[in-house]
Amino acid sequence: MARSNGRTVRDLRRSNRSAVLRHLYFEGPLSRLELGPVTGLSSGSVSNVAAELIAEGVLEEAGAVGSDGGRPRTLLRVAPRCGHLVGVDVGETRVRVELFDLARTELARAERPLADGGRDAGRVVAHIAEGLAAVLADAGVAPGELLGVGLGVPGIVDREPARGGAVVHAQTIGWDAVPLEAMLRTAATGLGDLPYTVANGAKTLGQAEMWFGAGRGARNAVIALIGSGVGACVVTDGTAYGGSASGAGEWGHTTMQLRGRRCRCGARGCLEAYVGAEGMLERWRQAGGEPVAADEESALAELLAADDPAARAVLDETAEYLGAGIADLVNLFNPERIVLSGWAGLLAGPRLLPAVRGATAMYALRYPAARAAIEMGELGTDAVTVGAATLPLSRFLDAGGVRPPAVPAAARG
Repeated sequence: MARSNGRTVRDLRRSNRSAVLRHLYFEGPLSRLELGPVTGLSSGSVSNVAAELIAEGVLEEAGAVGSDGGRPRTLLRVAPRCGHLVGVDVGETRVRVELFDLARTELARAERPLADGGRDAGRVVAHIAEGLAAVLADAGVAPGELLGVGLGVPGIVDREPARGGAVVHAQTIGWDAVPLEAMLRTAATGLGDLPYTVANGAKTLGQAEMWFGAGRGARNAVIALIGSGVGACVVTDGTAYGGSASGAGEWGHTTMQLRGRRCRCGARGCLEAYVGAEGMLERWRQAGGEPVAADEESALAELLAADDPAARAVLDETAEYLGAGIADLVNLFNPERIVLSGWAGLLAGPRLLPAVRGATAMYALRYPAARAAIEMGELGTDAVTVGAATLPLSRFLDAGGVRPPAVPAAARG
C-alpha cells in the first residue's frame, strides 16, 4: 500500500525500526519513554517496534531505572550477539581479520604478513579467505551468523556488477582494476555466500573514528591515515565525501613540491613521499641514518628514538610538510577537527604534534585554522578493521535490523 508521500507502509516500518535501532546502538540503553522524543515516534509506535525487535532477538532488556513515583522503566539495548561482523584491514605490511559482536567486542583475530607490500593480489585474497575461516573457527561462529564482511583496502574502490562487485585501483601497489570481490568469493566458496562490502581503508578508519573515537560529535572533520602511504577521509555535514567514483580522499597524492621526490604512484612531489613512513625512512637513510630493523614499523620507531642531527632534521621537516598538508585541508574544507591516525601517525604523532600544529597555523588561513582542532586518533591500530566492520553494521541498522539477503548468483561471478 502506498502513502501520499510515495513511501509505502513497508518503507515507514523500516524507517521506524532503523530510528529505534540507531538511537539504542549509539545512545543506549534507553527506555521506551526516552525513545519517543529522540526518534520522533509516538509511544505506540515505539512499543510496537520494540516488541518486534525483541521478538526477533535484535533487542534485549538491560535492567530498569526508577521513575518519579511510578513504575520502574525497563531499559532496552541492541543484543550484542544478535549478529556478528568481520572487519578486514588490507594493509601494505599485513592482512588483519577481526571478528566482532555488535558491542564491538573482539571475539577472534588472524593476521598474515605481506612481505611484498601487498602487490600480489592473489596472495592477499588467499590471506583474507584463510583469515575469515580462522576467526570463525576460533570463535565457533557459523558463516550464517555473520551480518557481513567489511574490507578496508588501499586505493580507489569502484563497484562494477559486471565484474562481480568491488574493483580496486591501487596504483601505488600495482593493482590495476583488480576484481577483489569476485576473487574473494571464489577463494572463500567454503564459507558460503557472505555479503562483502569493500571501501578505501582511510574511509573505514574515518568512519570508525567518527562513530566511536576522536571524531565523535563533529559534523565536519578530516581523519588522516598515515601509514606506509597517506590517505584521508573528508567528512562534510556528517557524511564522508566520496567523489564521482569513490576516489576522493587520496590526500597523499596531492602535490607538495613541484618536481619533488618521486612518489610510489610514479608522480613527483606528492605529500606521501614526505610524510608516509616509507618516505620518512628513505629520507633518513639518504641523510646517513642506518636503521637496523628490516620491517617498516620497527625502523620508524628507531627513527623516532634516534638522537642525532640527521634524524631530528628529518622529523622536523616531516612535521612541517604534514602541517602544510593539513593547512591545505583546512583552507579547502574548513573542518572543525582533524584527526591523525594510521599506524605511523599514531607512532609519530605524539612526537610531532606540537610542531604540526605550529606549521598548520603558519600555512593555513588564520580564521579557519583557529577553529580547527588537530588531535590524535583514539582507536589505535585496529581502527581500520573496526571501521571495516561498521560497513555491514551500518547496512544492518539502516535496514531496521533485517539481516542481509542471500547474494544472487550473478554477483558470485
